[in-house]
Amino acid sequence: MNIFITGGLGILGNAILQKLSKKENKLIVYDRIKNLTKFNKVKTKQMKFVAGNLTNNVLILKTIKKYKINAIFHLGAQTQVLNALKNPYETYLINLQSTIKLLEIVRKINQKIIFIYSSSDKAYGEVSKGSYLENHPLNSIYPYDVSKSTSDLIAQSYAKTYGLKVGIIRSANIFGPHDRNLKRIVPETIINLLNKKKIIIRSSGKLKRDYIFVDDVANAYILTYEKLSKIKKNLLIYNVGSKYNLSVLQLVKKIANILKVKKDYLTIANISKKEIKNQRLNYSKIKKELNWKPKTDLDAGLKKTIKWYKKNNEEFKL
Repeated sequence: MNIFITGGLGILGNAILQKLSKKENKLIVYDRIKNLTKFNKVKTKQMKFVAGNLTNNVLILKTIKKYKINAIFHLGAQTQVLNALKNPYETYLINLQSTIKLLEIVRKINQKIIFIYSSSDKAYGEVSKGSYLENHPLNSIYPYDVSKSTSDLIAQSYAKTYGLKVGIIRSANIFGPHDRNLKRIVPETIINLLNKKKIIIRSSGKLKRDYIFVDDVANAYILTYEKLSKIKKNLLIYNVGSKYNLSVLQLVKKIANILKVKKDYLTIANISKKEIKNQRLNYSKIKKELNWKPKTDLDAGLKKTIKWYKKNNEEFKL
């Protein structure tokens, strides 16, 4: 299979690339030119790097045609919640346009192309009680969240209206090696503690999320893709969560304990108040249908992640 992967050098893209490269696949990694160095560190003979932005529709179309793509993993996006609050137009432009354009390409040139969309638990909005099931409405409010729920619904629309093969993954908060986005709580906490800097928590610290190790999420993507390639059904939607539902403070303290940092490492700024307070995903559907479940213990996953940051700490020293 010839597989086109947007945002293929991010934390999730890295894990998916490693798994797909173990089989006879040709992998076209579409990412920004600044990430070429990262690509050179992970590339195999099966991989080809194409430099471009998610808004470069001409290049995306040309690439999909040139390599006769059979499947698309659309992982690329503007992913920062705070950036989205400051620049909603840019977030909507990148996240919505890229999704619509890719689906249009599939509709017009080859409707047999399998399309896997990286949605998010943020698409649901606030959880009032219990946990979200896949058939719950998408009631998001804030810009990043709405960009995800809207793209999610658009992908569903193309599957239901035009019969495109679409898989949608609504994942919990991912952590693990290769995450160079230091605005996310896990890498920011680890890097700051390794370099003896204080962690500034921008929220109240009480926001609760599911946290899941990246390899487990990558497995869910691969299983969804493989399932779609074998069945007549053309739309699969799955929550990918974990049993670890923690507040930001609980997670930071857990990382500090692993690193044996005991005091004076934390400041709560509480400047970001436009975020979802509580989220929890019910992942019983994917467990039942694809026999998937998270395998990585939270502490074990954090230790693997910390080990990677220790090894690559020089990269993050400014």
